[in-house]
Amino acid sequence: YATVHQSAFLRCGMMPVQPIKELWWFKIGASEERVYYYDPTSVDAALMKRARRSSRDNTSLEIYPTQLSDEGEYKCRIVVWDNTGNSTEPSVPISKEARMMLKVNVPPEKVEITHLTSGRNLSLRCKSEGAKPPADILWTKTSPDGVETEIPDLTKTREIEPAGELYDTAEQIFYQLEENEMIAKISCVVRHHNTNTTIYKNITFVSPAIQNALKVTIQRFAEPVLYSSIENQNGRDNKAGLVKISADPGFKVPYNTSVTLKAAAPGVFPEPRYLWWVGDQTGIAGRELHIDNLEEDKSYYVLAENPLGRVVLEVPVHITTSDYSQWNDSSRDGDVIVDDTTGGLDTGAIIGIVIGALIAVFFIGFAVWYWTIRDGTHVFSPKKEKPHTIDEETIPFRSTDKPLLRTISTQTLEGRRSRREPSI
Repeated sequence: YATVHQSAFLRCGMMPVQPIKELWWFKIGASEERVYYYDPTSVDAALMKRARRSSRDNTSLEIYPTQLSDEGEYKCRIVVWDNTGNSTEPSVPISKEARMMLKVNVPPEKVEITHLTSGRNLSLRCKSEGAKPPADILWTKTSPDGVETEIPDLTKTREIEPAGELYDTAEQIFYQLEENEMIAKISCVVRHHNTNTTIYKNITFVSPAIQNALKVTIQRFAEPVLYSSIENQNGRDNKAGLVKISADPGFKVPYNTSVTLKAAAPGVFPEPRYLWWVGDQTGIAGRELHIDNLEEDKSYYVLAENPLGRVVLEVPVHITTSDYSQWNDSSRDGDVIVDDTTGGLDTGAIIGIVIGALIAVFFIGFAVWYWTIRDGTHVFSPKKEKPHTIDEETIPFRSTDKPLLRTISTQTLEGRRSRREPSI
């Protein structure tokens, strides 16, 4: 037996040791393929570049590095001089042969583990690829204090599939976490006895986490939970399990803008479930929360929970105003960048308009006052005169009378004369 990429030793020799005349190595296939030839007097030739005589003796063969194609049947032929112990007789060449089968083993090339989770129910699948012969798979679990135990036979399925000259082995198990069961990791252990190879593929159990957390009581939950705000998360910590929130287009948006909030918890296992809510509204499950036409500042909340723990994050979303400084401030978080490209009036222009209006009012008032003085009319303090009555019939019109008196119609005057009303 040999392991691929390592050395293969094919042992051949004669007992008792006798002088060698010739040594041949062949690989048996459709025909005998010469691998090595040795003649002590003149030739030491490797007909296969990776073959050589072993340093352990003069007749064994070493192949390095071994390839899977080297597997097969080999023949060793040794020709020795033998005079059967009689030194007076000439030596006679004697040929002996031996055959052996070389098996090349291949350790697993790749191990993958996949999983599906639903609450406390785990479906785990481990696959070993490219082994010869097929590898064995077993499962272990490790407690937080480092004690590793084998998971007993559960409901599991095993598949062995040929892949050319190699084999893929896959095994799937179903495991249910017990209440308050604490596990640090579950391991798929791939063992390949023929190559003395053991490969661990681990799934580490991680609970959701947040920075600067406080334990608070929330009416929705029966027990206290760890709480914080995204404003207390620095965003630079890559520790596994930290819950991260992103907003599209941002956490500060213009009035009547739709926003999508997304939650993620890289490294958390089992996969957490998410629950969003605002105020006393019913929670919405899922990684994302879509908000239509936001009209005011609001704080949303998201719960991230798996069997190991749960946390709550507050996610404030703010409405920006027309104030340039506030719009510009929203770009600090890299969420929304708003450029003030409007052509509005600045403070200096507004002050100039006000002063111009006051000056215009002053000049208009001055003009009214001036024309009033020139006509002799006292607008602000008119002279009071005694009331009198004018008889249109007895008082003739004069050129100095006001136009209003001259607008009285002739018919009216005649009508009054006909009635012969007495004059006053």
